[in-house]
Amino acid sequence: MKVEFEKMEGLGNDFIVLDDRDGQISANYIGGYAKLAIKLCSRNFGIGGDGIIILLNSSKEDIGFRIFNCDGSEAQMCGNGMRCFAKYLFENRIIIKKRFTVETRAGSVIPEIITEDSGKVKSVCVDMGEPILNPVKIPFICKETHNNNQAVNVPLDVNGEILNITAVSMGNPHAVIFVDDLNTTKVELYGKAIENHPSFPQKTNVEFIQIIDRLQMNMLVWERGAGETLACGTGACAAMVAASLNGKAARKVKLHLKGGTLDIEWRESDNHVYKTGPANSVFKGIIEI
Repeated sequence: MKVEFEKMEGLGNDFIVLDDRDGQISANYIGGYAKLAIKLCSRNFGIGGDGIIILLNSSKEDIGFRIFNCDGSEAQMCGNGMRCFAKYLFENRIIIKKRFTVETRAGSVIPEIITEDSGKVKSVCVDMGEPILNPVKIPFICKETHNNNQAVNVPLDVNGEILNITAVSMGNPHAVIFVDDLNTTKVELYGKAIENHPSFPQKTNVEFIQIIDRLQMNMLVWERGAGETLACGTGACAAMVAASLNGKAARKVKLHLKGGTLDIEWRESDNHVYKTGPANSVFKGIIEI
């Protein structure tokens, strides 16, 4: 079976976008989307990517979105992937509105297209919704909570070492850690251990944050199911919320990742987090699956 695809990236977080609104891929590919993600995301034997994004019909919203990591696990949402998805929809004229609704496993998400004078997509602002701070809903098994049952700066035993984390969900779980120097931070060692920590029953993404000032932060990320990546949109949102809760940052910041910079705002007016950043097409093609 031959399928068309588009390889896209948001701050170096790269995805393979597939249109399965007619259901042909799910009906004909043995093993389903999970095995397809492992096959296509291989950087040696496939297209290569951090995950695949599936475009689907939706009875609830304008369009449906599913995302599978390179190890075959399904994520509820992905901020960088959502910007790529929105650009794909708009530039392929699947959706011609600049603001629309997307059904995800994390609920409804609303991207807004920002265009250049030529009509090309310049950036995408995504309404990521309200952060989830209740440990039960993240989920995070936590004995010690603060600030109205929030897991803010709580100790976590990581292989015998105590690290203070702030747990936030943006539709998927995140553990945010503030460090003095990212250059000396053992991202793989800590990231892998915390991702699989028994306190996170659904595993977790892990963000390491170095504060520059109240308006800027640097971030390294270990993504659940993908390892260290150049960027994570939901992670950037979770990091900004965690920084604000810990009194380290304002509610609107520039967050610098290896792949580039995102503008993150946690608005008091609706308690929603808004993420603005770029998305780019890398190449298009047809592959036999």
